[in-house]
Amino acid sequence: MKIVVIGAYGHIGSYLVPQLIKSNHEVIAVSRGQHEPYTKDSSWQKVQPLHLDRVKDPEFASKIAAVNADVVVDLISFTLDDTKKIVAALKNTDLSHYLFCSSIWAHGRAEVLPVDPNTTKKEPLDTYGKNKFASELFLKKEYRTTGFPATVIMPGQISGPGWTIINPVGNTDLGVFQKIARGEKIILPNFGMETLHHVHAHDVAQVFYQSICHRNQALGESFHAVANESMTLYGYAKACYDFFGQEPQIDFLPWPQWVEFVNNKELSDHSYYHLARSGSYSIENAKKLINYHPKYTTWETAEQGIQSYVDRGLIQ
Repeated sequence: MKIVVIGAYGHIGSYLVPQLIKSNHEVIAVSRGQHEPYTKDSSWQKVQPLHLDRVKDPEFASKIAAVNADVVVDLISFTLDDTKKIVAALKNTDLSHYLFCSSIWAHGRAEVLPVDPNTTKKEPLDTYGKNKFASELFLKKEYRTTGFPATVIMPGQISGPGWTIINPVGNTDLGVFQKIARGEKIILPNFGMETLHHVHAHDVAQVFYQSICHRNQALGESFHAVANESMTLYGYAKACYDFFGQEPQIDFLPWPQWVEFVNNKELSDHSYYHLARSGSYSIENAKKLINYHPKYTTWETAEQGIQSYVDRGLIQ
């Protein structure tokens, strides 16, 4: 099949594109300019690059439609307007499957755990999540009313070697990992029972790939692209101490006092948006319908990221 991957050189595309090439698909890799994928693979030599800028080019959607692909994987649609434009353009083509990359951030605060990926009861907390959710609702309606062949895929906190990962307090402060490496005390917010859902980009790519392979089962569905389990801040912190061969030194503060302790609005806001959405995200429908089986656990993914920090000298 002819497959267009929009945002092909990012975290997900770096793993997805080689899989598609090795399955003898014709892949058109769309990006804004000359980029290198995050993974090295000889398959990239067989990719057809297509340089387009979604933000700056008003004809972006029509140029994608002109490729007349069987499948379009859209990894970088961040607004409802962009989603509407690409859908309108693709309706006049031979498209058989459109895969939209949403996010678990679209859920916001959950009421029941584990969260059902197909629920329409979502309370996104920020603009990013609200835009993703609006696109989800639009695509679901298009599928029901016009038969537009859409599938929605919601990755967790995409992680892995070489990328910035979320630490045990829910932000990207490397100092937290450094304290753990030295065996020093860290302070967790509340009781440390909020959860994080790191997922390896390999497994996110697997959900997209399996959805393409099982098109009939995937159409009209939403899938979580996450590990089998989420991890509490407390459990994550303990695993980090163990990784560095240190005894856990963990204390707790109620949220208002923890924010004062951190004394950095950017970091505490980052933590808030991760921890306020604490949840556990069901992958049962992905297992049953598209044969998705995560290769990595939440901790294995985080561990690879931490080891990468060490290898690059970012953590001593």
